[in-house]
Amino acid sequence: MSSGCCGTNTKKQKLHHHHQASLDFNGGSGSVSTVLNDGIVQKITSPAMGYFCFDTLYNYLNSLEPPKKPDFTNDPFPLFVTWETGIDKKLRGCIGTFNSIALHSGLREYAITSALRDSRFNPISSDELNRLHVTVSILLNFEEGKDYNDWDIGVHGIRIEFQNERGIKRTATYLPEIAEEQGWDKIQTIDSLLRKGGYRGAVTQETRRSLKLTRYRSETVSVSFQDYMNHIKSLRC
Repeated sequence: MSSGCCGTNTKKQKLHHHHQASLDFNGGSGSVSTVLNDGIVQKITSPAMGYFCFDTLYNYLNSLEPPKKPDFTNDPFPLFVTWETGIDKKLRGCIGTFNSIALHSGLREYAITSALRDSRFNPISSDELNRLHVTVSILLNFEEGKDYNDWDIGVHGIRIEFQNERGIKRTATYLPEIAEEQGWDKIQTIDSLLRKGGYRGAVTQETRRSLKLTRYRSETVSVSFQDYMNHIKSLRC
């Protein structure tokens, strides 16, 4: 889960998402909240989003027309698309954006980008399709933390902004599941994220206090290729 980094004028930023992830980062993100209906929190993600990612990738790899407009909401949200392969779900690509983007075009774009243009991996090929899993992560409820410690493991993803030892602004993020999966406490997570963001100096308490932290939550849905094929078969019945 090594991560590169970017300055404020750099478009692509390496992130650490389980093994590793990348991010198109074009500035800040708006505050996004889960949709409410009569006081009831409604789930945004659905398996249809994963099926749409598979449709998009399959059609692209086979030089077919893009899939038809999907039925799920087209509201704008920050998002990530993660491709994994095999029983052990080895990472094959993960790219996303903190900018709110319409879900139809956003998932279409990042399904392809994460599969084919994650610079850490060779592009996914058509003969890998039957081993793939896709996870769509919708990022929600961005809040500025009071300090580096103002977040909860297993609940929040975090994005940090800091200056490296040469005074250059850097940013890096971990999605909400990362710290818990790795068995890290908060300081271990922050220190790892600083390293993945490109900080090469000694990490001190003052280093941690000087960074700006934004916390957020995510809503995810995962779909395997077999799930996708079962879905296709059900449409034909």
